[in-house]
Amino acid sequence: MALGQQKWVIAHRGASGYLPENTLPAFAMAHGLGCDWLELDVILSQDDQPIVLHDPYLDRLTDVNQRFPGRQRQDNLSYALDFSLEELRQLRVSERRDQQGNPAFPRRFPQGHSRFEIPTLAEVVQLIQGLNHSTGKKVGLLIEIKSPGWHHQQGRDLSQKVLEVLKDLSVNDNNCPIILESFDAPEVKRLRNELKTEFPLLQLLEKNSWQESKETDYEFLLTKEGLQTLTEHVQGIAVWAGHVLEGRYLSGTPQLSSLVKDAHELDLKVYTYTLRADGLPTYIQSFEEMLHIFYYEADVDGIFTDFPDRANTYLRTLEYLQLP
Repeated sequence: MALGQQKWVIAHRGASGYLPENTLPAFAMAHGLGCDWLELDVILSQDDQPIVLHDPYLDRLTDVNQRFPGRQRQDNLSYALDFSLEELRQLRVSERRDQQGNPAFPRRFPQGHSRFEIPTLAEVVQLIQGLNHSTGKKVGLLIEIKSPGWHHQQGRDLSQKVLEVLKDLSVNDNNCPIILESFDAPEVKRLRNELKTEFPLLQLLEKNSWQESKETDYEFLLTKEGLQTLTEHVQGIAVWAGHVLEGRYLSGTPQLSSLVKDAHELDLKVYTYTLRADGLPTYIQSFEEMLHIFYYEADVDGIFTDFPDRANTYLRTLEYLQLP
């Protein structure tokens, strides 16, 4: 279950800088742009079908309220778990919108153009298996088990359903390498100890205030003592970029935390999310500068990015220049 030694380009929800996130065209484009891994989010439909969608609700990415008015819960959101797969297939996916209904990233793919749909996990797996076969590549899927605690509260077992799909499609390292991840620390441990998965596991880490998982103390897990507890069942961590790069000193030198060093001393890989060319910190001049800081000064093992082509070009160019 060891992870690779090379530095990775992880396409965040596909080539989401260019096409609507978590759609088959976005995954196909990312594969063609030279990523090593495709990251995707999985939740359940009403009929227990694992579908690929970041949010448990549908409002920010689809036309659900136009096609199925009045299906919201008390919080005024329409949840995928309340819709059958047949109903979900009728929805049209667009670029992510903010709370006011405006494009979250205004310079990305235009709202309302072309046709995009919510795919199932099985469809994404088969797409990548097929592309790996036809291109001779070995691009893998980094699958996030999204909000498993919430699914449990609804009487559903998301992790079990994901594993069933992967088994049914005979997924292996030759046709489609798989890594599983989640923000929910108890669920990550359950995947290894109770569900007995042999896939490599990553623990996603964030700030406690973001409340992605109320059962997980991220502040503790980010300490060296906390990281030590993770070594029993995971191969790496995926962390918010701000946990690694904390800013810049007055001299201009990047202010880096000890997190990568601490994790590497415990033989844990470290991957950072999410690097965006259209979302640079104020103290970073260019996307390539940010890539250099994370890949080479912070020495992370890979980055999640919406722009896998630019990360891939940067890495390959440096490798070429360093050839003897």
